[in-house]
Amino acid sequence: MDRKITVEDILACKNKRKITMLTAYDYPLASLIDKAGINIILVGDSVANVVLGLNSTTEVGMTEMLHHAKAVTRAVKHALVVGDMPYESYQLNPQESVKNAKRFIEEAGCDAVKLEWFDRCLEVTEEIIKSKIAVMGHIGLTPQTADKLGGFKVQGRDAETARRLIEQATALERVGCFSLVLECVPDKLAQIITRKLRIPTIGIGAGIYCDGQVLVTHDLLGLFERFTPKFVKRYINISELITRAIQDFKNEVINEKFPTPAHSFTIKEEELRKL
Repeated sequence: MDRKITVEDILACKNKRKITMLTAYDYPLASLIDKAGINIILVGDSVANVVLGLNSTTEVGMTEMLHHAKAVTRAVKHALVVGDMPYESYQLNPQESVKNAKRFIEEAGCDAVKLEWFDRCLEVTEEIIKSKIAVMGHIGLTPQTADKLGGFKVQGRDAETARRLIEQATALERVGCFSLVLECVPDKLAQIITRKLRIPTIGIGAGIYCDGQVLVTHDLLGLFERFTPKFVKRYINISELITRAIQDFKNEVINEKFPTPAHSFTIKEEELRKL
């Protein structure tokens, strides 16, 4: 698509074609992802883990998220850019949620925001949507509140919790979300939710029946090796390539093979004699 993808374009994909979504946190990677034709780029709070080396996504706030979102939107010409609202911006301070959501749009240039489910999620989501900001929902495993879910594990494996997820999904659609991330839920439950909703579902560890798929780009490229979830497919191990290149650089410097005359600048002999 030559033009910028809109929320309406994403909605129109339902039951027609699969949606692709990846994370980006900087200009170079966002540019490559956009050129590859990915539909949605998420400036994810996973930046905490894969870029900043933190242990939890709850450790990043608006300052970090806006900083990375601005870098991404400078690069993107086609994809829909979604800003991941950090923990402190809407769960700890629901009254500040609209103001913080507007900052993602007005300051960082994002097209929409994403919120993870929490106790006051419907109230906050509705207020943000009323302020004319598109919202992507997120249910199932919600990393920002994983401690309340018993840790990082699959959600909805029994009828009671599965029914609760279905209720959350339909409620988020009702208040106006344009799409919904399903994280770490059984594939057949994801299928039920996907069929039930008129808005697209985007799965991560939720099986093939979702309307689209998302991964953390650093995971699929092999750039983050501390932990690899079961649902990740590593398409290439760039870490090995980068390490090899850095080792080659080190060896060439030590052995005086770099820089060569081709990588150096010269001064005319007559000017050199004047020195």
